[in-house]
Amino acid sequence: MDNLQRIAMLIDADNTQLGKLEAVIREVSTMGRIVVKRAYGNWRKDLLKNWEEEIKRLAIKAEQQFDYVTGKNATDMALVIDAMELLHTKLYDGFVLVSSDSDYTPLSIKLHESGVFVFGVGEKKTPESFINSCDEFIFLENISADSETDQKADSDKAADSRKPEGAAKSGRKKRIDDINEIHKLLRIAHEKYQDDDGYTNVSSAGTYIKRVKPDFDARTYGYIKLPKLIEAYPAKYDMKKYPGKGTVNIIAYRCK
Repeated sequence: MDNLQRIAMLIDADNTQLGKLEAVIREVSTMGRIVVKRAYGNWRKDLLKNWEEEIKRLAIKAEQQFDYVTGKNATDMALVIDAMELLHTKLYDGFVLVSSDSDYTPLSIKLHESGVFVFGVGEKKTPESFINSCDEFIFLENISADSETDQKADSDKAADSRKPEGAAKSGRKKRIDDINEIHKLLRIAHEKYQDDDGYTNVSSAGTYIKRVKPDFDARTYGYIKLPKLIEAYPAKYDMKKYPGKGTVNIIAYRCK
């Protein structure tokens, strides 16, 4: 999705990494024009004391929300109320919820049911319920990180070398299981969308995978884009490029 005209971005400061804010804005801006940028939190908290300069610099509107009861966070309720008010203006075709909190799942579902595009941003610890309620979800760990394959692989190897042997093997198995799921989805997309020559547009496949797995991001697996991921498995796929409209080249693949 890269043609949204009016995006509202709502940030739960209590559940977001301050250092990734600018990178999040850059990422969301590739989808369309951000017209609302609001961050919610109790700015009197020591935990949020470093936010002031950054939200000023990035022209984000700070929404103060006091904790009415000790130990209870009222930020999420304030964000939900504002989201519903913005939705009912019918001015926005996309909402970005920046948080790792599953409490926003009902909000995401409601926004989705209303026909707007829902984009979630959060850490990898984000519960699946929130992830799957979004049209698209991106992990903060993938934003602003260098996603070159070689560097990702080196980083993974270094991390594995520091882990106990059992943990390293478990991590490798999870990565294998995850990538195998993507291969299954690529095969389903190939069967569904292939042309007369048996090739499937990578863009169509990517759209399908996002629908099934909103948190899909090629960078999670060490590749800049989906075509690079497919290209890395020549034993599984044939690839070709051909001219599209104007100067655009279409990238397609065929399962072997």
